Amino acid sequence: MFKLFKKKTEIERLQEKYKKLMQESHKLSTINRSKSDGKFAEADAIAKQIEVLQTK
Repeated sequence: MFKLFKKKTEIERLQEKYKKLMQESHKLSTINRSKSDGKFAEADAIAKQIEVLQTK
């Protein structure tokens, strides 16, 4: 109940965005490989941002 008012940290937001991009990449992998690779590259960039934030 109290989680309703709790704000998400930057890492949590990035993790959700990463998960969404990976799902889109997987869906596109059967339809359009180049778009799938683009989504994967975006997700990889976000993963690097998460690593940098976690090391701080």
